[in-house]
Amino acid sequence: MKVLVSGAAGFIGFHLVRRLLRDGYEVVGIDNMNDYYSPQLKTDRLHEVGIDSAIADYGVMLPSKSHSALRFMVGDIADRVLVQNLFATEHFDMVVNLAAQAGVRYSLENPFAYVESNVVGFLNILECCRHNAVKHLVYASSSSVYGSNSKTPFAEQDSVDRPESLYAATKRSDELMASVYAKLYGIPATGLRFFTVYGPWGRPDMAPMLFAEAIASGKPIKLFNEGRMQRDFTYIDDIIEGVVRVLAEPPVKGEDNRPHAIYNIGCSSPVMLDEFIAEIEQALNRKAERVLMPMQAGDVERTFADTTLLEQRFGYRPQTTLHEGIGRFIEWFKSYNSKK
Repeated sequence: MKVLVSGAAGFIGFHLVRRLLRDGYEVVGIDNMNDYYSPQLKTDRLHEVGIDSAIADYGVMLPSKSHSALRFMVGDIADRVLVQNLFATEHFDMVVNLAAQAGVRYSLENPFAYVESNVVGFLNILECCRHNAVKHLVYASSSSVYGSNSKTPFAEQDSVDRPESLYAATKRSDELMASVYAKLYGIPATGLRFFTVYGPWGRPDMAPMLFAEAIASGKPIKLFNEGRMQRDFTYIDDIIEGVVRVLAEPPVKGEDNRPHAIYNIGCSSPVMLDEFIAEIEQALNRKAERVLMPMQAGDVERTFADTTLLEQRFGYRPQTTLHEGIGRFIEWFKSYNSKK
Protein backbone atom coordinates (compact mmCIF):
# COMPACT_ATOMS: atom_id res chain seq x y z
CA MET A 1 0.00 0.00 0.00
CA LYS A 2 1.35 3.40 -0.99
CA VAL A 3 0.67 6.34 1.33
CA LEU A 4 1.20 10.04 0.74
CA VAL A 5 2.08 11.94 3.92
CA SER A 6 1.89 15.70 3.49
CA GLY A 7 3.70 17.72 6.12
CA ALA A 8 6.19 14.85 6.33
CA ALA A 9 8.95 17.02 7.83
CA GLY A 10 6.64 18.25 10.57
CA PHE A 11 6.43 16.89 14.10
CA ILE A 12 3.55 14.45 13.68
CA GLY A 13 4.32 13.79 10.01
CA PHE A 14 7.90 12.74 10.75
CA HIS A 15 6.83 10.29 13.44
CA LEU A 16 4.07 8.92 11.23
CA VAL A 17 6.49 8.33 8.35
CA ARG A 18 8.76 6.31 10.64
CA ARG A 19 5.86 4.22 11.91
CA LEU A 20 4.44 3.55 8.44
CA LEU A 21 7.85 2.40 7.21
CA ARG A 22 8.14 0.09 10.19
CA ASP A 23 4.70 -1.33 9.39
CA GLY A 24 5.66 -2.11 5.79
CA TYR A 25 3.98 0.72 3.86
CA GLU A 26 5.49 2.46 0.85
CA VAL A 27 5.64 6.16 1.75
CA VAL A 28 5.95 9.36 -0.24
CA GLY A 29 6.41 12.53 1.81
CA ILE A 30 5.91 16.14 0.81
CA ASP A 31 6.60 19.31 2.79
CA ASN A 32 7.11 22.94 1.80
CA MET A 33 9.83 23.37 4.46
CA ASN A 34 8.60 26.87 5.35
CA ASP A 35 10.24 29.02 8.00
CA TYR A 36 7.31 29.34 10.44
CA TYR A 37 9.81 27.71 12.78
CA SER A 38 13.42 26.67 12.18
CA PRO A 39 13.74 24.74 8.91
CA GLN A 40 16.85 23.18 10.44
CA LEU A 41 14.72 21.12 12.79
CA LYS A 42 12.68 19.88 9.82
CA THR A 43 15.90 19.09 7.95
CA ASP A 44 17.22 17.18 10.95
CA ARG A 45 14.02 15.14 11.16
CA LEU A 46 14.37 14.20 7.49
CA HIS A 47 17.99 13.19 8.03
CA GLU A 48 16.75 10.70 10.60
CA VAL A 49 14.90 8.85 7.82
CA GLY A 50 17.66 9.15 5.26
CA ILE A 51 16.51 12.21 3.30
CA ASP A 52 19.16 14.80 2.46
CA SER A 53 16.89 17.82 2.05
CA ALA A 54 19.90 20.14 1.75
CA ILE A 55 20.16 19.15 -1.90
CA ALA A 56 16.43 19.07 -2.58
CA ASP A 57 15.12 21.28 -5.35
CA TYR A 58 11.45 22.18 -5.38
CA GLY A 59 9.34 19.48 -6.97
CA VAL A 60 12.17 16.92 -7.25
CA MET A 61 11.62 13.49 -5.70
CA LEU A 62 14.45 12.30 -3.44
CA PRO A 63 14.95 8.68 -2.41
CA SER A 64 15.82 7.89 1.19
CA LYS A 65 19.36 6.63 1.75
CA SER A 66 18.23 4.34 4.57
CA HIS A 67 14.69 3.25 3.61
CA SER A 68 13.99 1.82 0.16
CA ALA A 69 10.25 2.36 0.68
CA LEU A 70 10.53 6.13 1.28
CA ARG A 71 10.82 9.08 -1.07
CA PHE A 72 10.41 12.77 -0.34
CA MET A 73 9.67 15.96 -2.26
CA VAL A 74 9.93 19.61 -1.28
CA GLY A 75 6.63 21.02 -2.46
CA ASP A 76 3.58 22.99 -1.40
CA ILE A 77 0.11 21.45 -1.38
CA ALA A 78 -1.24 24.88 -2.35
CA ASP A 79 0.56 24.41 -5.69
CA ARG A 80 -2.27 22.85 -7.69
CA VAL A 81 -0.25 21.74 -10.70
CA LEU A 82 2.46 20.13 -8.58
CA VAL A 83 -0.09 18.21 -6.49
CA GLN A 84 -2.05 17.08 -9.56
CA ASN A 85 1.12 15.78 -11.21
CA LEU A 86 2.21 14.03 -8.01
CA PHE A 87 -1.08 12.14 -7.68
CA ALA A 88 -1.23 11.27 -11.37
CA THR A 89 2.30 9.86 -11.27
CA GLU A 90 2.26 8.02 -7.96
CA HIS A 91 -1.25 6.46 -7.76
CA PHE A 92 -1.59 6.61 -3.99
CA ASP A 93 -3.78 4.13 -2.15
CA MET A 94 -4.16 6.37 0.90
CA VAL A 95 -3.36 9.94 1.91
CA VAL A 96 -2.63 11.47 5.30
CA ASN A 97 -2.83 15.25 5.08
CA LEU A 98 -0.85 16.80 7.92
CA ALA A 99 0.40 19.80 5.93
CA ALA A 100 -0.99 23.00 7.38
CA GLN A 101 -0.02 26.41 8.60
CA ALA A 102 -0.01 25.82 12.33
CA GLY A 103 -0.23 28.09 15.34
CA VAL A 104 -3.13 29.95 16.89
CA ARG A 105 -1.37 33.21 17.72
CA TYR A 106 0.47 33.43 14.39
CA SER A 107 -2.89 33.37 12.60
CA LEU A 108 -3.54 36.83 14.02
CA GLU A 109 -0.42 38.12 12.26
CA ASN A 110 -0.42 36.27 8.94
CA PRO A 111 -3.99 35.21 8.06
CA PHE A 112 -3.38 34.66 4.35
CA ALA A 113 -0.90 31.84 5.04
CA TYR A 114 -3.66 29.93 6.81
CA VAL A 115 -6.17 30.19 3.98
CA GLU A 116 -3.56 29.30 1.35
CA SER A 117 -2.32 26.17 3.11
CA ASN A 118 -5.25 25.02 5.23
CA VAL A 119 -8.08 25.78 2.80
CA VAL A 120 -6.67 26.06 -0.74
CA GLY A 121 -4.07 23.37 -0.12
CA PHE A 122 -6.63 21.03 1.39
CA LEU A 123 -8.99 21.61 -1.53
CA ASN A 124 -6.19 20.54 -3.88
CA ILE A 125 -5.79 17.33 -1.86
CA LEU A 126 -9.53 16.66 -1.97
CA GLU A 127 -9.72 17.22 -5.72
CA CYS A 128 -6.79 14.89 -6.33
CA CYS A 129 -8.30 12.21 -4.11
CA ARG A 130 -11.51 12.59 -6.12
CA HIS A 131 -9.83 12.11 -9.49
CA ASN A 132 -7.38 9.37 -8.47
CA ALA A 133 -9.50 6.79 -6.63
CA VAL A 134 -7.81 7.21 -3.26
CA LYS A 135 -9.15 4.59 -0.86
CA HIS A 136 -8.90 6.67 2.33
CA LEU A 137 -8.04 10.27 3.18
CA VAL A 138 -7.07 10.95 6.79
CA TYR A 139 -6.61 14.62 7.60
CA ALA A 140 -5.56 16.72 10.57
CA SER A 141 -8.17 18.82 12.26
CA SER A 142 -7.66 20.34 15.69
CA SER A 143 -9.11 20.63 19.18
CA SER A 144 -9.19 24.37 18.49
CA VAL A 145 -12.46 23.91 16.57
CA TYR A 146 -14.24 23.67 19.95
CA GLY A 147 -13.39 27.31 20.58
CA SER A 148 -14.85 28.73 23.76
CA ASN A 149 -17.09 25.76 24.57
CA SER A 150 -17.58 25.66 28.33
CA LYS A 151 -18.75 22.03 28.39
CA THR A 152 -15.97 19.52 28.96
CA PRO A 153 -14.81 17.04 27.94
CA PHE A 154 -15.16 18.09 24.32
CA ALA A 155 -17.16 15.54 22.33
CA GLU A 156 -17.45 15.24 18.57
CA GLN A 157 -21.16 16.08 18.62
CA ASP A 158 -20.58 19.36 20.49
CA SER A 159 -21.10 22.69 18.78
CA VAL A 160 -18.10 23.89 16.77
CA ASP A 161 -19.59 27.04 15.27
CA ARG A 162 -17.76 29.57 17.49
CA PRO A 163 -14.03 29.34 16.73
CA GLU A 164 -11.68 31.65 18.62
CA SER A 165 -9.04 32.02 15.89
CA LEU A 166 -8.67 31.96 12.12
CA TYR A 167 -6.58 28.80 12.51
CA ALA A 168 -9.56 27.09 14.16
CA ALA A 169 -11.90 28.40 11.46
CA THR A 170 -9.72 26.93 8.69
CA LYS A 171 -9.64 23.56 10.44
CA ARG A 172 -13.41 23.53 10.73
CA SER A 173 -13.56 24.45 7.05
CA ASP A 174 -11.49 21.36 6.27
CA GLU A 175 -13.99 19.18 8.09
CA LEU A 176 -16.90 20.64 6.16
CA MET A 177 -15.15 20.35 2.79
CA ALA A 178 -14.19 16.72 3.46
CA SER A 179 -17.76 15.94 4.44
CA VAL A 180 -19.08 17.45 1.21
CA TYR A 181 -16.58 15.54 -0.95
CA ALA A 182 -17.48 12.32 0.86
CA LYS A 183 -21.13 12.96 0.06
CA LEU A 184 -20.71 14.07 -3.54
CA TYR A 185 -17.91 11.78 -4.68
CA GLY A 186 -17.85 8.92 -2.16
CA ILE A 187 -14.33 9.71 -0.93
CA PRO A 188 -13.78 7.91 2.41
CA ALA A 189 -12.35 10.59 4.70
CA THR A 190 -11.54 10.74 8.40
CA GLY A 191 -10.73 13.93 10.32
CA LEU A 192 -8.72 13.75 13.53
CA ARG A 193 -9.08 16.54 16.06
CA PHE A 194 -5.63 16.53 17.61
CA PHE A 195 -5.22 17.70 21.16
CA THR A 196 -1.90 19.08 22.47
CA VAL A 197 0.82 16.72 21.23
CA TYR A 198 4.29 16.59 22.78
CA GLY A 199 7.40 14.44 22.65
CA PRO A 200 10.81 14.10 20.93
CA TRP A 201 11.30 16.22 17.80
CA GLY A 202 8.40 18.48 18.87
CA ARG A 203 7.64 21.91 17.50
CA PRO A 204 9.71 24.74 19.04
CA ASP A 205 6.73 27.12 19.02
CA MET A 206 4.67 24.91 21.33
CA ALA A 207 4.60 25.06 25.13
CA PRO A 208 6.60 21.87 25.90
CA MET A 209 9.62 23.01 23.90
CA LEU A 210 9.31 26.62 25.00
CA PHE A 211 9.18 25.56 28.64
CA ALA A 212 12.11 23.16 28.32
CA GLU A 213 14.32 25.71 26.55
CA ALA A 214 13.50 28.44 29.04
CA ILE A 215 14.14 26.26 32.10
CA ALA A 216 17.36 24.81 30.66
CA SER A 217 18.74 28.29 29.90
CA GLY A 218 17.53 29.96 33.10
CA LYS A 219 15.06 32.23 31.33
CA PRO A 220 11.59 33.08 32.66
CA ILE A 221 8.47 31.26 31.47
CA LYS A 222 5.41 33.25 30.44
CA LEU A 223 2.23 31.69 31.81
CA PHE A 224 -0.81 33.14 30.09
CA ASN A 225 -4.09 33.54 31.92
CA GLU A 226 -1.84 33.73 35.00
CA GLY A 227 -1.15 30.01 34.67
CA ARG A 228 -4.79 28.97 34.99
CA MET A 229 -4.65 26.86 31.85
CA GLN A 230 -5.27 23.16 31.36
CA ARG A 231 -4.20 21.14 28.36
CA ASP A 232 -4.89 17.58 27.29
CA PHE A 233 -1.23 16.78 26.64
CA THR A 234 -0.83 13.61 24.57
CA TYR A 235 2.44 11.83 23.92
CA ILE A 236 3.42 11.50 20.27
CA ASP A 237 3.63 7.68 20.22
CA ASP A 238 0.04 7.45 21.44
CA ILE A 239 -1.07 9.88 18.75
CA ILE A 240 0.68 7.89 16.02
CA GLU A 241 -0.86 4.64 17.23
CA GLY A 242 -4.28 6.21 16.85
CA VAL A 243 -3.51 7.55 13.37
CA VAL A 244 -2.33 4.20 11.98
CA ARG A 245 -5.36 2.39 13.40
CA VAL A 246 -7.70 4.91 11.78
CA LEU A 247 -5.83 4.84 8.48
CA ALA A 248 -6.29 1.08 8.14
CA GLU A 249 -10.10 1.26 8.43
CA PRO A 250 -11.83 3.76 6.10
CA PRO A 251 -15.29 4.92 7.19
CA VAL A 252 -18.36 3.53 5.46
CA LYS A 253 -21.52 5.35 4.45
CA GLY A 254 -23.86 5.99 7.35
CA GLU A 255 -27.40 7.29 7.56
CA ASP A 256 -26.35 10.53 5.86
CA ASN A 257 -24.90 8.55 2.91
CA ARG A 258 -21.40 9.95 3.27
CA PRO A 259 -18.26 7.94 4.24
CA HIS A 260 -16.90 10.61 6.54
CA ALA A 261 -15.98 10.45 10.21
CA ILE A 262 -14.43 12.79 12.79
CA TYR A 263 -12.68 11.68 15.97
CA ASN A 264 -11.04 13.37 18.91
CA ILE A 265 -7.53 12.06 19.46
CA GLY A 266 -5.99 12.96 22.79
CA CYS A 267 -5.12 11.64 26.24
CA SER A 268 -8.49 12.49 27.82
CA SER A 269 -6.69 13.58 30.98
CA PRO A 270 -6.01 17.34 31.09
CA VAL A 271 -3.35 18.72 33.43
CA MET A 272 -2.63 22.17 34.77
CA LEU A 273 0.30 23.89 33.08
CA ASP A 274 2.01 24.13 36.46
CA GLU A 275 1.94 20.34 36.82
CA PHE A 276 3.37 19.95 33.32
CA ILE A 277 6.13 22.45 34.12
CA ALA A 278 6.91 20.65 37.37
CA GLU A 279 7.57 17.44 35.44
CA ILE A 280 9.98 19.29 33.15
CA GLU A 281 11.68 20.87 36.17
CA GLN A 282 12.16 17.45 37.69
CA ALA A 283 13.52 15.95 34.47
CA LEU A 284 15.96 18.85 33.98
CA ASN A 285 16.71 19.18 37.70
CA ARG A 286 16.19 22.94 37.47
CA LYS A 287 13.52 25.32 38.74
CA ALA A 288 11.54 27.59 36.45
CA GLU A 289 11.01 31.31 36.88
CA ARG A 290 7.33 31.92 36.24
CA VAL A 291 5.94 35.20 34.87
CA LEU A 292 2.15 35.47 35.05
CA MET A 293 0.56 37.01 31.96
CA PRO A 294 -3.03 37.86 30.94
CA MET A 295 -5.02 35.66 28.57
CA GLN A 296 -4.01 36.03 24.92
CA ALA A 297 -6.45 36.53 22.08
CA GLY A 298 -7.37 33.28 20.37
CA ASP A 299 -6.45 31.07 23.34
CA VAL A 300 -8.79 28.91 25.40
CA GLU A 301 -8.50 28.06 29.08
CA ARG A 302 -8.96 24.30 28.87
CA THR A 303 -8.81 21.46 26.38
CA PHE A 304 -10.17 18.03 27.29
CA ALA A 305 -10.80 15.27 24.77
CA ASP A 306 -13.68 12.85 25.03
CA THR A 307 -12.14 9.92 23.12
CA THR A 308 -15.02 7.51 23.63
CA LEU A 309 -15.74 7.17 19.90
CA LEU A 310 -12.11 6.41 19.05
CA GLU A 311 -11.91 3.89 21.90
CA GLN A 312 -15.09 2.12 20.83
CA ARG A 313 -14.26 2.05 17.10
CA PHE A 314 -10.53 1.33 17.20
CA GLY A 315 -9.68 0.25 20.75
CA TYR A 316 -7.58 3.39 21.13
CA ARG A 317 -6.26 4.10 24.63
CA PRO A 318 -3.15 6.21 25.31
CA GLN A 319 -0.50 4.24 27.17
CA THR A 320 2.08 6.88 28.11
CA THR A 321 1.87 8.63 31.46
CA LEU A 322 2.85 12.29 31.74
CA HIS A 323 5.90 11.35 33.81
CA GLU A 324 7.06 8.81 31.22
CA GLY A 325 6.40 11.11 28.29
CA ILE A 326 8.21 14.09 29.78
CA GLY A 327 11.14 11.85 30.68
CA ARG A 328 11.49 10.67 27.07
CA PHE A 329 11.00 14.18 25.72
CA ILE A 330 13.69 15.69 27.94
CA GLU A 331 16.08 12.84 27.19
CA TRP A 332 15.77 13.69 23.48
CA PHE A 333 15.90 17.44 24.22
CA LYS A 334 19.25 17.10 26.00
CA SER A 335 20.70 14.85 23.29
CA TYR A 336 19.55 17.05 20.41
CA ASN A 337 20.82 20.29 21.95
CA SER A 338 24.17 18.75 22.83
CA LYS A 339 24.83 18.26 19.11
CA LYS A 340 24.16 21.87 18.10
